[in-house]
Amino acid sequence: MSDNQVHFGGPDRPVGLLRDLLALRVARVPAGGSIDWVAYYLRDRRLAAALVEAHQRGVAVRVTLDGRPRTPHANDAVIEILTAGLGNGLRVVRSHLDGTPLGKIARPRLHEKLYCFSHPSPVAFVGSFNLSSDSPEGDPEVIEIIGDHDRAHNLLVELRDPDLVQGLTDHARVLHTARHGCFARFAPSANRAMQHNGVSIYFWPRAGRHPIMRFLLDLERGARVRIAASHISGFSSLRGFCALAARGVKIEILTESTRRRVPVEAEQRLIRAGISVRRLIEDEWIPMHNKFVLIETSSQKSTIFGSFNWSESSYRFNREIAVATEDPLLFKAFSDRWDRLATVAD
Repeated sequence: MSDNQVHFGGPDRPVGLLRDLLALRVARVPAGGSIDWVAYYLRDRRLAAALVEAHQRGVAVRVTLDGRPRTPHANDAVIEILTAGLGNGLRVVRSHLDGTPLGKIARPRLHEKLYCFSHPSPVAFVGSFNLSSDSPEGDPEVIEIIGDHDRAHNLLVELRDPDLVQGLTDHARVLHTARHGCFARFAPSANRAMQHNGVSIYFWPRAGRHPIMRFLLDLERGARVRIAASHISGFSSLRGFCALAARGVKIEILTESTRRRVPVEAEQRLIRAGISVRRLIEDEWIPMHNKFVLIETSSQKSTIFGSFNWSESSYRFNREIAVATEDPLLFKAFSDRWDRLATVAD
């Protein structure tokens, strides 16, 4: 039986399903337990209050949060709540590049989405889901920029293997105290995969080669690669995909409708290389925010998922996480979801 379970959000699922899954887990951790989160967006004030309540009942709560995401002040209300309620349990990651022109291009962002819980049994959730919605919504303009992630195509994978959960919890705690900057890529832990029971977990930024692209470029001719991606814009990613197609690997991409996240120029370059690119057409406020890769060769099937984007900032600067596994049940779940997404793609 698999130690992993995938949870998908989307317009075909109950609103707030992934948010409520995390809220339920927060409520179930007793005094003496621990909650360790790493988040890019965290705007949900009710969930922030639940984390404070957990702290007050004796749970060790540690939240590491980006202090200036792409929408700069999106997290401010929750930062105020958690600063008052958690004290040192909140770490807000900021950069000397914040607010500068260079910061828009090269500022390392804390883009991981990692949610670890000690009880009632140890679990870690890894995926694409941002807690970037709020209820009641106090700033509709933020949703216009970010989209409604309580309704968006998103995912969290629940990892239950005790060794992996402990390793991810330790990683979250390191990020809670670590220096965040351009030299983070040279840390030994950033360039070493966490591996157990056929699962490999990779972290960014890193000094070595991009592990997912490295894996893809080693594929045999005739392999099939399906990519669900919210962002495809980076020169390095586009070059790698085109090289892969030229070597006879069949690539299919389902992506976001927004031209900001997937420029027309990038789309056309991929199409010219013989890559199938289809955009999901949903309500304009419902992003396609899934980030996963399905790989089929003559001898194996693999699934890769996490927080990573195919953008240059994600490729080179951001704190990111990716999980690679040959778990057949996970592959089937992701493949079935791909088929569902394809029905609303143009």
